Amino acid sequence: MNPVAAIFWTAAGLLVYSQAGYPLLLAALAWRRRALAGDQGHGPAAAAAPATPAAGGDAQPFVSIIVAAYAEEPVIARRVENLRALDYPGERVEVIVSCDGSPDRTAELARAAGADVVLERPREGKVRAQDAGVERARGEILAFSDANSLWEADALRALVGAFADPRVGYVCGHVQLINDGGTSQEGLYWRYEMLLRRLESELRSVTGGNGAIYATRRESYLRVDPVMGHDLSFPFNMVKRGWRAVYEPRARAWEKTVPSVEGEFARKRRFMGHTWPIVVRGGMLSPRGYDPLYALMIFSHRLLRYLSPALHLAALASSLRLARARPGCAGGGAPAHPRRACHRRRRRYRVAAALQLGMLAAAAAAPLWPARPLLIARHYVLTTASVAAGLWDWLTRGTPAGWEPVEEVR
Repeated sequence: MNPVAAIFWTAAGLLVYSQAGYPLLLAALAWRRRALAGDQGHGPAAAAAPATPAAGGDAQPFVSIIVAAYAEEPVIARRVENLRALDYPGERVEVIVSCDGSPDRTAELARAAGADVVLERPREGKVRAQDAGVERARGEILAFSDANSLWEADALRALVGAFADPRVGYVCGHVQLINDGGTSQEGLYWRYEMLLRRLESELRSVTGGNGAIYATRRESYLRVDPVMGHDLSFPFNMVKRGWRAVYEPRARAWEKTVPSVEGEFARKRRFMGHTWPIVVRGGMLSPRGYDPLYALMIFSHRLLRYLSPALHLAALASSLRLARARPGCAGGGAPAHPRRACHRRRRRYRVAAALQLGMLAAAAAAPLWPARPLLIARHYVLTTASVAAGLWDWLTRGTPAGWEPVEEVR
């Protein structure tokens, strides 16, 4: 096999594995684990079930719910009222709103809605606002939420229940995305992501969380670089420190999606600007503290995803080169009919190149003809491009600690 063919098959193989092979591998490992648990008399359902409060323990620990807020005047009262209405003893929960230099009436409205503590701080970014909330918190469990999210009534009980397992240091819940129309296909991607999260949690620990609904023990909480954020920093750092980071699907929150594919690209681009510092200098790629299974998860779910723009470019460029190669140039042994075999190889690479160019053409055509298949193609292409765009932003402009609310998701 010549070098160009090796590049194509390596890039194409890694892309197929990251998108399809990895979920299948997780499913097979999970099935095997359940089967072994069943053979030992525990049953597959018990092996996969999320944790519930332990008998004899404190099933209702004191919980501090911390909401970092910047310019959230349109939604902050609704957010506090929703948290106040949770099915959890009121005397065992406090709501803390940490205002990150909000220029509007966010603090005033949070107090009026019933927040126990409202902090008004200079603007230092979401992470430092969360850190300030933790410093004021009295709870042994620290829960976090975005200002534009809403929790189901039993969400906090479900989050707290996962901590009955003393190995658990971090729990993220399930986010249901609300789409009020538009062209965004984020819901489809998010269902895929939740499947991966459920399987990773069942087997070991999740590799990423979300900002809408999650919690930590007080003793497991981490202070991280303000440009890095909790969603990606917490899970792998928990594992490195001996904790489990799990997904609890019964802890449900609701959040609106950005209505357009283009808006979702901009959101993901901003997110990737915060992700690349974690990947490059935040310790994610350091294997110290990982067991082999979790290292495989980080490689498969995180590293390959962040390398996907480069892999796609390599696969496209090499397939175009191989599709144009003259007989004898595509490599591959010495068959009985070398010219016929070479033509077959060239047809194979032409098909591969056509499929990739077809995906790009479908993505480009989606604004003119917003059919579902074309919108899915556009979502995939722009989501992949956002990874590279976020890297460019970080390298050329750096990543600010502050953030701006997205009006479309309020």
